Amino acid sequence: MVILVSVLALPLFGMFFFRLYENQLVRQTESELIAQSAALSAIYVRELRQKGVTATQLGSVVPADALPAPGEPYNPIEPSLDLASDDVFGARPPSTPTDRVPLPEFRESGALLSDIMAETQETTLAGFRLLDPNGIVIGGSDEIGTSLAKIPEVARALSGRYASAMRLRVLNREPPPIYSMSRGTSIRVFVAMPVAMDGRVAGVFYLSRTPSNVIKHLYGERGKVALAAGAILLTTLLIGLVFVRTISRPMHEMIDRTRRIAAGDREAIRPLSHHGTREMALLGAAFLDMARKLQARTDALKSFATHVSHELKSPLTSIQGAAELLRDAGADMSDEERRRFTQNIVNDAGRLTSLVQHLLELARAEAIDAGNVSTSVGEALDLVVPPPGLEIRATGRTVRCRMSAQNLAIVLGNFAENSVQHGAKVLSVAAETNDEEVAILVSDDGEGIAQGNRDRVFMPFFTTRRDAGGTGVGLSIVAALVSAHGGRAGLIETSQGAGFELHLPAS
Repeated sequence: MVILVSVLALPLFGMFFFRLYENQLVRQTESELIAQSAALSAIYVRELRQKGVTATQLGSVVPADALPAPGEPYNPIEPSLDLASDDVFGARPPSTPTDRVPLPEFRESGALLSDIMAETQETTLAGFRLLDPNGIVIGGSDEIGTSLAKIPEVARALSGRYASAMRLRVLNREPPPIYSMSRGTSIRVFVAMPVAMDGRVAGVFYLSRTPSNVIKHLYGERGKVALAAGAILLTTLLIGLVFVRTISRPMHEMIDRTRRIAAGDREAIRPLSHHGTREMALLGAAFLDMARKLQARTDALKSFATHVSHELKSPLTSIQGAAELLRDAGADMSDEERRRFTQNIVNDAGRLTSLVQHLLELARAEAIDAGNVSTSVGEALDLVVPPPGLEIRATGRTVRCRMSAQNLAIVLGNFAENSVQHGAKVLSVAAETNDEEVAILVSDDGEGIAQGNRDRVFMPFFTTRRDAGGTGVGLSIVAALVSAHGGRAGLIETSQGAGFELHLPAS
């Protein structure tokens, strides 16, 4: 909503930037008044020369810095008014009566130029006043014969320097309400241009005009402005619709899916009905993939808990039964029977110990931090104690992989125990590397793995030698350790016995 309101308000904030445009309009108006004053000044000087006006009849001496530099044919006057920094003075003071009478030459020239100024005003809409060297109006309005010499900009011009000012505009009628947003509508630009003749002030052209205004234009085009406002509103609504369809709706659907998944609803783990943007689609896919993995982990934990309870329950039940028989019928048992039940208790306790040890190794394997350690195959094999009756043969002992010697020894030790349980006499370990990945081939000469069991050998608690003490956790530990180190483990086809292939990052 904040974004949409901001987009909608941008055109309104743009109204404040009209001030920059209005300032340019003010300077443009000043520049036009300077140009008109310069043209009229040339005509006025020509008329005075034709009437034989001498330097003694002129006014103040024009300052040297207001005249063209020696050798320079031009003396441009640049507009200088600035709405942002210059003061806006009050309305122009009225002219004051005076007893002084302009010379006939000035009055005649003023009368001649009055007609020219009147015709010019019809086109430019500027106000014209022609003053004699004493600041008395001699042409251009009904104020002829009165003095404007006390007005600051006129006084400066009578001293031979150009002056301009912004003054409050005297309105003849009430402006439209929208005008109140613009400072430029209430001002009028005044230019006082000194007329230089023979290095002295021959008079002053005092011009004024209201600058053009963008707000006035907008008010005049209010129908089009309303149409533009409607287009902006429609565009904003379209942007809002795009936001809703591409962001808000997919986000709300994802929130709803999160709540349903947290409540155990498996049906909620499916693609979103509205993906929106590509990023939202990727986010939704990543979230659902995470939910699926978490659900799979939850199912695995449930299955793991079921298998663990079953694996622990069987030897515990056997131990409890044997102990109860020894307690209740111990006196009537023969020494052979007592030794047999006692041995059962020892065997089942050993099985429990082995199972707990393997479970601890499995937990450590799944939570291990691979780190930045490495070892060689030979270093790991030196830590492996071969089970009785098994010979370990190895090639590529110097090949190094990114795994600690202890962890690789656990992996190879589990392969050794598994081989012995399946009647193997020799376990072969061969390692090779391509500088990026290490491949370790492990094979034995035992009974091998039945075709129907090949897909389940890495599953926790799967074993075909439970009666011989197998826990079904060894190969699960292998798979977890290899995966934790960024590798993978799998079965390979062999002509005899079982074969496994490990792939680990090279060191």
